[in-house]
Amino acid sequence: MENRVITVTSIATAVSQKVEDYKLLTKFRLSFLVVFSAGIGYLLASPSFNLVGLLALCLGGFLVTGAANALNQILEQDLDKQMTRTSKRPLASGRMTTNEAVLSAGLMSLAGIMLLASFNMMTALIGMISLISYAFVYTPMKRISPIAVVIGAFPGAFPPMIGWVAVTGTLDIEALVLFGIQFLWQFPHFWAIAWVQYEDYAKAGFFLLPTKRKDKQSALQGVIYALILLPISILPYFLGMTGLISMVVIILAGIYYAYKSWLLYQDCTRDSARKLMFTSFIYLPVVLIALILDKL
Repeated sequence: MENRVITVTSIATAVSQKVEDYKLLTKFRLSFLVVFSAGIGYLLASPSFNLVGLLALCLGGFLVTGAANALNQILEQDLDKQMTRTSKRPLASGRMTTNEAVLSAGLMSLAGIMLLASFNMMTALIGMISLISYAFVYTPMKRISPIAVVIGAFPGAFPPMIGWVAVTGTLDIEALVLFGIQFLWQFPHFWAIAWVQYEDYAKAGFFLLPTKRKDKQSALQGVIYALILLPISILPYFLGMTGLISMVVIILAGIYYAYKSWLLYQDCTRDSARKLMFTSFIYLPVVLIALILDKL
């Protein structure tokens, strides 16, 4: 009886660890944000609420994003071993084999693209471009040039556009505006992370700040993008996608985002970069929720 209890406990522990490993492989929290923004794009474009369609889109988006993240870790597993923040990932730590990760990425990408194709071919095409550009262009470019951040911002901004196109089947101005908001948001966001994690990134040869250094020129780039984001972020109101209340909320959030970017430019400290990073985590959900609540 005691041996049976030990066996059941061991199996439960192994299953729990495997679930945790797949959460790390797919970067579950990041993938959830992708699904969230894709879902908002879908709801903004939908004339009526369609739960089945929303769930299909979210699952397809999650699988494609999870596959891209898995491929990223497959290609960078030796580099992940060198950084504190990534050394416990399943491939870097040796808890998962490369073959298992490749098989998982292949199955996720196939299932995800098929789900997106069930809406229309444009949605599936954007999903494929997102996966390929993130895994096979952005990932190797990270060790070559800070331009990798610009490259990575494209697949990072596709999700809300995918959600919109899944409903409309067209790449119209509204889809491009949603893309633009998420595209511009990423620069202060990612550079703040690169600033906070600068020393850890350096261990793997990643220098992703605009000048490759923690200096005023790098910080100024974040301010510029945050300021450009302000007028772009209010376009949904003028396009009739949402109402006045959301525009006010978005303006206030954008001013605060730009202010935090300015503070980093002023003192160039890790503390200011960390505060900007956390502000960026809050900014995007606030904007997306404001857009959909105002429409509803």
